Amino acid sequence: MDLRAILKALKVKQVLPSEFKNNGAFTGNTYFDTLGLGAVLFLINLGVTDVIVGSTDTSTPLLVEECDTTGGDYTAVEDAELAAVLGAGDDGKVYGIHVDLTKTHKRYMRVQAPTAGNSTGANLQITALGFPADVLPKSASEMGLTELIEA
Repeated sequence: MDLRAILKALKVKQVLPSEFKNNGAFTGNTYFDTLGLGAVLFLINLGVTDVIVGSTDTSTPLLVEECDTTGGDYTAVEDAELAAVLGAGDDGKVYGIHVDLTKTHKRYMRVQAPTAGNSTGANLQITALGFPADVLPKSASEMGLTELIEA
């Protein structure tokens, strides 16, 4: 498949618009519909920060969760969690969480409640890229990422 065909086949959605947050949950976090896709890659773009960023609180690394409906009870996707919380020394880094949808997964996915600690604050933005089954992402270094988690 050539690059043009790959780009035409991608599904892109901003699941957390660029936001600055000081002490608490980022607003505007939403789900990604994976219907008809073979994989999804959540790109986590951390801007200038001097606080810890995690999921739900500042001691839990960012993770992906899933649900059968948009408004139901979301549960964590196994092995879809960053190695550690994001911190003050991580300015300008991009992280990725890749979920292979050919395994059993639910239709709707999101990053669990991104939350910033209490200090000057953090800038964060998350985009989901959906891939058809025959177009799957490669390694972290080939994609220009700091870290790539595959679940």
